[in-house]
Amino acid sequence: MPLCAQPQVILPQRHLKASVPHILSQSEASLVAWCTQHAYPRHKAAQIIRWIHHQGLLDPDHMSNLPKTLRTQLKTAFDWTPLTYSEPHISQDGCIKWLLTTQDGSQVEMVYIPESDRGTLCISSQSGCALACTFCSTGAQGFSGNLSMGEIIGQLWFARQALKTLRPEHTITNVVMMGMGEPLLNFKAVVDAVNLMMSDHAYGLSKYRVTVSTSGIVPAMDKLKEQSECALAVSLHAGTDALRSTLMPINEKYPLKDLIACCQSYFEKQPKRKITFEYAMLNDVNDHSEHAHQLIQCLAHCPCKVNLIPFNPFPGTQFTCTPMPKILKFQAILKKSGLFTTIRTTRGQDIQAACGQLAGDVLDMTPRTSAGRARRKQRQKMHAQH
Repeated sequence: MPLCAQPQVILPQRHLKASVPHILSQSEASLVAWCTQHAYPRHKAAQIIRWIHHQGLLDPDHMSNLPKTLRTQLKTAFDWTPLTYSEPHISQDGCIKWLLTTQDGSQVEMVYIPESDRGTLCISSQSGCALACTFCSTGAQGFSGNLSMGEIIGQLWFARQALKTLRPEHTITNVVMMGMGEPLLNFKAVVDAVNLMMSDHAYGLSKYRVTVSTSGIVPAMDKLKEQSECALAVSLHAGTDALRSTLMPINEKYPLKDLIACCQSYFEKQPKRKITFEYAMLNDVNDHSEHAHQLIQCLAHCPCKVNLIPFNPFPGTQFTCTPMPKILKFQAILKKSGLFTTIRTTRGQDIQAACGQLAGDVLDMTPRTSAGRARRKQRQKMHAQH
């Protein structure tokens, strides 16, 4: 696959005994507090944020509208340790995947997806995932750790800088937290990061264009709606507890009754907004007409839209993708009931960058079966070839 040169990114490494915090891990509130503590006006925090996130500058010496004393203090008060991404893996359809190496040696993936009317960046929140959803490559590999806020927002910072070299005509209009990990199990870092993405001082992205995707961590969803205006997507994949629990073990802890009740009231203060439910199409598993009717009944009183996702295979999986004629039939049943339903276009499959395929190379810190370890070895071999 073609590889291109790219700029270096400054990201926080997760030192066991970090002496100072990293600048990219600073929210607006924390920088305001720091400036106040050091007798600088509050608006200096906004200026610092604009330099870093709006201008893409990670060198306080060049922040020309800041006093020299402030620039000097910034250099010593925060960590500016560089961390380098892999060279880009570029798909035949134009998608770009990068791998970030974390402090523990794991590789975390992010993907840029260009379209005619937008540019979407799919970013990760954790190294691996502990939820073990059976149809997801990330879930099959185990869990290593949470990313810091800086490692999360740094993916957006880096991608914007890299695109200036790779594709100057492209931009990032949308960010989706649909990469590796369960975002709401890394709550504070994710919320601080997505709120900074929507800040006018930083990236200025619309609340409709920054989406957190969750497997259904209900208590965290209740907190999220109070702390962020970002959009919400929920991985559903079944309309009954019996089937969903076989696909997603988290359903045992937060069953559909509790999950749907949370979703029904999620945007009650913003009635025009809707939750997106993601539904992976697994051949002869959840794609029959009866499954469509179960889904209709499940979502009967929930303002929402449904995104059908053709399953993307990965080494060692037991599933295959539903044939497109069958997906279209499933969609027709949902649409006839009044559910707004779309079919996601598969992108980046040739570089293992499609939905459900992100795996990187994670130091598995959770117990896994011998079959799971075998799948991980297969993925490592595959990535080594790339």
